[in-house]
Amino acid sequence: MTDSAELLPALPYESWRPAKETLHRFTQIVGKVALATGIRRNHWWHITYRLTARGLSTVPLGDARGGPVFTCAFDFFDHVLRIADDRGTEVEIELPDRSVASLYTAVMDGLAELGVEVVLPHPHPFDLPDVGRPFAEDTEHAHYDPDQVRRAHTVLVRVGRILEEFSATYSGKISPVQFFWHSFDLAVQRFSDRHIDLPETLDSVTREAYSREEISAGFWFGDAKVRAPTLYSYVAPEPEGLADRPLPPGARWVAAGSSHSAYFDYDDLRRADDPVGAALEFLQSVYVSGSELAGWDTARLACWGGITDPILEREHPRWPEWPLKPR
Repeated sequence: MTDSAELLPALPYESWRPAKETLHRFTQIVGKVALATGIRRNHWWHITYRLTARGLSTVPLGDARGGPVFTCAFDFFDHVLRIADDRGTEVEIELPDRSVASLYTAVMDGLAELGVEVVLPHPHPFDLPDVGRPFAEDTEHAHYDPDQVRRAHTVLVRVGRILEEFSATYSGKISPVQFFWHSFDLAVQRFSDRHIDLPETLDSVTREAYSREEISAGFWFGDAKVRAPTLYSYVAPEPEGLADRPLPPGARWVAAGSSHSAYFDYDDLRRADDPVGAALEFLQSVYVSGSELAGWDTARLACWGGITDPILEREHPRWPEWPLKPR
C-alpha cells in the first residue's frame, strides 16, 4: 500500500458513533470478566485487550489453582465473541443484532457452559453516561455495524504497529501496546522508577495507573468532548515547561485541567506524505521533551531498532532513519 488514505482509513467520529457506543459497552462487559478472573498485574495490565489480526483478545484468564484457563476474543471478521478454554472447548456468541443486555446474558451463560464461575461485583458501565444502568437492562445500545467495526479494527491494527515501532526504541519498563476498555483507547506507557506520592483520597483506579512517573502515547476514536480520532501523548506528572516545548507541524498542546496533552488529529496524520514517519516524529518529540525535563537517563534507556547490545546495534544492516534520534 502506497496511498496514505488506504494505509490509515478514514473513520469520522460521527459516522459510526452508535456502533462505537455499543461496541464500547460490549468490551466493558468482557473487560469486567477479565477484572474478576485475571491475575492482577501492575497498572491494570491484566484487564486490557491485546490486538490481534482479527480483533481484540484478553490475556489468558483463570489461575493455576483451578480451571479452566480461558480467553475471550472479539473476532471482527466473523463478528463473534469467542470464549475458548485450555480443554479445547469454546463458545461463540454472534455480535450483530444484539443489545448490551443480550450480550451480557450470553457472556455469562457461555462462561457457565465452560465451567467458569464468575460474579461481576459491578455489572454496569464504567465512566460512561449510563453508569447507573446494569448491563442486563441496557436494550438501548444495540447498533453493531459489521463494516464500521471492521474498519475501526483496521485503524487500530495500523496505529498499533506504529505504537509498536515507537515502543521498540525503549528498554526500560514499558507496558504492552494495549486497548483499554474503560476509555476505549489504544495506548503504551513508558515508566521511570520514580514513585509518585498521590493523595489518599484519589480513587483506586487512578492511583494504580499513575503510581510511577510515566510518559504515555496512544490513540482514541473520539468522544463527546473531542469529536475526532486523535493521536495523543502526555507526561504524568507533567514537568514544568513541557507545554512550552515545540511540537511537529500539525500537532498542538491542549490543556486538560492543570496539565496538558499533545494532540495530533488522525485526519491530518493520514493525509501526510509519510503518515508513519509523521506519527513517530510526533510521539518521539513528546518523549524527548518530557524525559529531558523530568531528568530521565535517555541514553541508558534507548534501544534503537529494538537492540540493546551496542555491538549488535552498530552492525544492524537495516537501521532506519528515525526522527529525533539522539546524535
